[in-house]
Amino acid sequence: MTRLSARIGVVGGGITGLAAAHRLLELDHSIDITLLEAGSRLGGILQTVQSDGFSVEYSADNFITNVPWALDLCRRIGFEEQLLQTNSQYRQAFVVHKGRLRKIPEGFLIVAPSRIWPVMTTPILSLRGKLRLACEYWIPPANTEEDESLASFATRRLGREAYERLVQPLVGAIYTADPEKLSVKAALPRFSKMEREHGSLIRAARREQKTRRQDTTSSGARYGMFMAPRDGLSSLVQAIAARLPAGTVRLNSTVEQMKFHKNDGWTLSIGGGQPERLKVDAVIVATPSHQTTRLMSDVDRELAGLLERIPHSACAIVSLGYRRDQIGHPLDGFGFVVPAAEGRGILAGSFSSVKFSDRAPAGCELIRVFVGGARQSELVELPDKALRELVVTELGELLSISGDPVFNSICRWPTVMPQYHLGHCDLIDRIEARAARLPGLALAGNWTYGVGIPHCIHSGESAAERTVSEM
Repeated sequence: MTRLSARIGVVGGGITGLAAAHRLLELDHSIDITLLEAGSRLGGILQTVQSDGFSVEYSADNFITNVPWALDLCRRIGFEEQLLQTNSQYRQAFVVHKGRLRKIPEGFLIVAPSRIWPVMTTPILSLRGKLRLACEYWIPPANTEEDESLASFATRRLGREAYERLVQPLVGAIYTADPEKLSVKAALPRFSKMEREHGSLIRAARREQKTRRQDTTSSGARYGMFMAPRDGLSSLVQAIAARLPAGTVRLNSTVEQMKFHKNDGWTLSIGGGQPERLKVDAVIVATPSHQTTRLMSDVDRELAGLLERIPHSACAIVSLGYRRDQIGHPLDGFGFVVPAAEGRGILAGSFSSVKFSDRAPAGCELIRVFVGGARQSELVELPDKALRELVVTELGELLSISGDPVFNSICRWPTVMPQYHLGHCDLIDRIEARAARLPGLALAGNWTYGVGIPHCIHSGESAAERTVSEM
């Protein structure tokens, strides 16, 4: 085929599929693109809801800019002016310790402490735990290239106490994962690279601090690198969709089956109100791995079997609005994480109206609380009333809240977070090698190389670039 005659289908209208469709258009305006979305709206799990003066995100509420792909896309579509930085006054985070919120030591970046004094003075660790963490500087690196779990890696480098009280809750909040199974190589490759190249995480972090300008006053994460659209992430979804030609997007169009015809492209069987078969020369599948598994089952059973091996965890987000005078805590940070050792039913809390402006009415605050994850997935299935009571009770204890919330919202995601278990990188290599045997097929999604918005955008754009390069 030639590009002038090419017709490409994109399956999935989340941020990955939208990024893929937009990139195809950028690469070649002559390509006939059809984006098929099973639901009634675009964006996938990204959704902003305005209710009672509160601006509530149903999943992610920002993206990081230390990787370029989301910010680059915003610039290319003229959306950069719509982005907000986090509130510079409160760029810190907390961890629950013995029922109280304690500030995460300044410069502690998930696994690697770049500053020793804040760690040595924190009440979160005992003297023994602090001394063990300080010894990381002299602990030799692993002499093997084998994959390692986060729990093993962090305990080996920093000690058990630092792992349980700092690393586990921070990573658990990001990946809703079980650190005993989470692959460092897949989920946090930067830190295994730091160990290999510098022999010590502390040494590597301090060298990075000297050679790069970064916000070392932040704790838990470099919050100066996070941004969000002024009107919520749905506005970014709408901005990307607005760049696509009329007729490109088809909502309520479930792809029920895919078939590959050698030398004759692909046939997509579409269900819904008007069932039909769509013939395309190439297809980008940008759906969650469990949905991609179903689509590949009639195309390549071995490929479907590999995709099926990627597990997912469940998560619920309970958003609560309170009057400011109901909250005893100063909310002088962006949120908190909860160690499993605390024995609580919540994973983390995000002070949405502190991080970004215009998320709550005047005199009110919006707090999002995360429940479930790989270790407590059964909590996601609680009835709404029980789930709300659990969160209201625990949040009330931690933030000294009096009275009932003036606003509440619950969103459940039963299969939202792919789990990057040990061997994930090798599994993705096998999936990609198998998919490469099918001409005109590209797979993309948050189950590949990263779960954040920038990585999803990069996955979709890379799939588009591969597809066009093979035409």
